[in-house]
Amino acid sequence: MKNFQIIRALSAGSAVTSSGKEASSMYIAGGTNLVDLMKKNVATPDKLIDINAIDLKKIEFLTQKVSIGALAKNSQVAEDKQIKEKYPLLSLALSAGASQQIRHMATVGGNMLQRTRCSYFYNTDMPCNKRVPKSGCGAIGGSNRMHAVFGASDSCIAVHPSDMCIALAALDATVFVEGPKGKREIKFGDFHRLPGNKPEKDNTLEKNELITSVEIPENNFTKNVHYLKVRDRSSYAFALVSVAAGLDIQNNIIKNATIAMGGVAHKPWRLTEAEEYLKGKTVSESTFKHAGDLAMKEAKGYGDNNFKITLGANAIAEALTIAASK
Repeated sequence: MKNFQIIRALSAGSAVTSSGKEASSMYIAGGTNLVDLMKKNVATPDKLIDINAIDLKKIEFLTQKVSIGALAKNSQVAEDKQIKEKYPLLSLALSAGASQQIRHMATVGGNMLQRTRCSYFYNTDMPCNKRVPKSGCGAIGGSNRMHAVFGASDSCIAVHPSDMCIALAALDATVFVEGPKGKREIKFGDFHRLPGNKPEKDNTLEKNELITSVEIPENNFTKNVHYLKVRDRSSYAFALVSVAAGLDIQNNIIKNATIAMGGVAHKPWRLTEAEEYLKGKTVSESTFKHAGDLAMKEAKGYGDNNFKITLGANAIAEALTIAASK
């Protein structure tokens, strides 16, 4: 690991100012992903800015929304009684992520910024456009069982690893950030990027910007929800495919639906066409099967991950079925 300087920031403003003084500085809170990247020399900051002393840990239930501080721990949010009642899909997704020990350390903001688990990204002896731009993508034509079937490019087919972010995408969250140019809001669907020809950029944060909170509007997805995570092990494993599904059902008719997928793209993948199809439909096995098939019709495999297309359709149908049964 490269030697680095570490300083402690006491406010969002001082953190942003400190970050601007060093080109390779990075913010650190729980560090559950960043420290691993530093150990493998994938991330090599000269300065770490410890932001744990900043007052960004609160969960505040406001008029028709909830505001969650960027430094709130994953376990804190997942276990919050009102989150479970009003935003159960978020609680389910968080509880499916990593291990209990990591959830006690990992923060909401850090979860959003975690980087892909692509083996080529982590192996500095292998080509990876995300790690070293223009070096090539080892996964294309290589081992790509875990990789994207949506939104990939000739530069990168890596996937976003978060569970929490899949739920936040489904729940139409908004991200609040502070940077050298002041404060701004980013719709969650616009926060993470597809790889295009700049796969090294995971998100739309500008230089030195700091995530301060996430807001989720109230919704009717409080009962018929499910987070399905298909993985190689029953715990402490990243998703092959995951589905965050929420249904608003009245008299066996679907009034509204929200669906997002993980493990299939460089960002949380919202299934808007399937959502529109479900509106006004009667709850049934055939309806959910067709929604799954519809959602995966544009998917493209790269060899080892071709199975994700069938798996994805089946996972969507299963998640919707379980959600509707509650």
